[in-house]
Amino acid sequence: MITMKKMVIEGGKKLKGKVSVSGSKNAALPIMAAAILADGPCVINNVPDLTDIRTMAKLLKILGASVEFKDHTLVIDPTGIKKFTAPYELVKTMRASIYVLGPLTAKYKKAKVSLPGGCAIGARPIDLHIKGIQKLGARIELKHGYVSASAKKLKGAKISFDKVSLGATVNILLASVLAEGVTTIENASKEPEVIDCINFLIAMGAKIKGSGTASLEITGVKKLSAVKGYSVIPDRIEAATFIAAAVITKGRVTVTGLNTGHLSVFLEKLGETGVKITSGKNKVDIFPYKGRIKALDIVTEPYPGFPTDIQAQWMALMCTAQGDSIIKETIWENRFMHVQELMRMGAAVRIQGNTAIVTGVKQLSGADVMASDLRASAALILAGLVAQGETVVRRIYHLERGYENLDLKLKNIGASVRIERENAV
Repeated sequence: MITMKKMVIEGGKKLKGKVSVSGSKNAALPIMAAAILADGPCVINNVPDLTDIRTMAKLLKILGASVEFKDHTLVIDPTGIKKFTAPYELVKTMRASIYVLGPLTAKYKKAKVSLPGGCAIGARPIDLHIKGIQKLGARIELKHGYVSASAKKLKGAKISFDKVSLGATVNILLASVLAEGVTTIENASKEPEVIDCINFLIAMGAKIKGSGTASLEITGVKKLSAVKGYSVIPDRIEAATFIAAAVITKGRVTVTGLNTGHLSVFLEKLGETGVKITSGKNKVDIFPYKGRIKALDIVTEPYPGFPTDIQAQWMALMCTAQGDSIIKETIWENRFMHVQELMRMGAAVRIQGNTAIVTGVKQLSGADVMASDLRASAALILAGLVAQGETVVRRIYHLERGYENLDLKLKNIGASVRIERENAV
């Protein structure tokens, strides 16, 4: 019998207190793949204990690396790597497995990676990854659901992406740091998680210019050294989720351990809704308010624009705002799967193509809902915190891919939440 976990929320509690943000999953995963390139054990701190992190650790072990994970510290020793295949069983559960393609091809001249899975938020093709690695001189074959790469030698090349892709930027970075000569990446991702990966590679001895801009220049080196004690950046999406939780419940919460610079657009937009927030470098204070916040439009864009990973949480906020808001999703075509579930809770949302029109309501009501992906889960929990009565969020395994101990953290600031198990049908 398969048991599934669900989260039960009793709504209507104002949150109060301090909550600290974990390390970033989306930064840790590329750094774990980058550790393949080192000539000895790397020590990585501030790593969140999440399903995706453990899946990546499992994948590195299958390849032959030694991996230890304790108290948010990872020790990865790649020197035992003797296998070069990332199997379907693992890759289907986590898209970030594709990150091993670049470093394996660069260091061992071969790699075989299953086509990836992850959250069902739209078609996420890896053609940019493949074209980039081909340009560096690798031979690529696609058959039986696997991408196979082989190369006698990778050579620097000019690579220009036709659209911004965090994943492709990371993979080409990881492939080009050991390539012969100079590689340039145009229209590169400027996300903080990419910058974190670049900083880790530089700590290993890589030569990279242009970090944080759309134009990167990588001069290949012969080998990369182990890094002893690199700390992963805080998770900006988790931080935004806690800030949104405080706002939706009209709570008084201090969110600590974040980098507020990574959330400047989100915080700016929140301020425009009428919420009083103050922020320092590493903390945000949210203050209670009377009445309802003002409805506000957003458009998701690559960094430094409004993050697609906060779109669902923003929609939950807008469900109880005063007036109509327009939410335009430009990154993923399937990222409104939470709408149906929010409507079960009394939300008023209309979908027109890639745009959602949200009419704020005075009160949401508790309901039985189902999470469809990671950020959708967060949106339903936010709605549950403010809804009248009990909300049950099912399929929270999505949640465990990206939020560490979310239930405990919410409990600590006054939410009435609990995790229950039930038999799956």
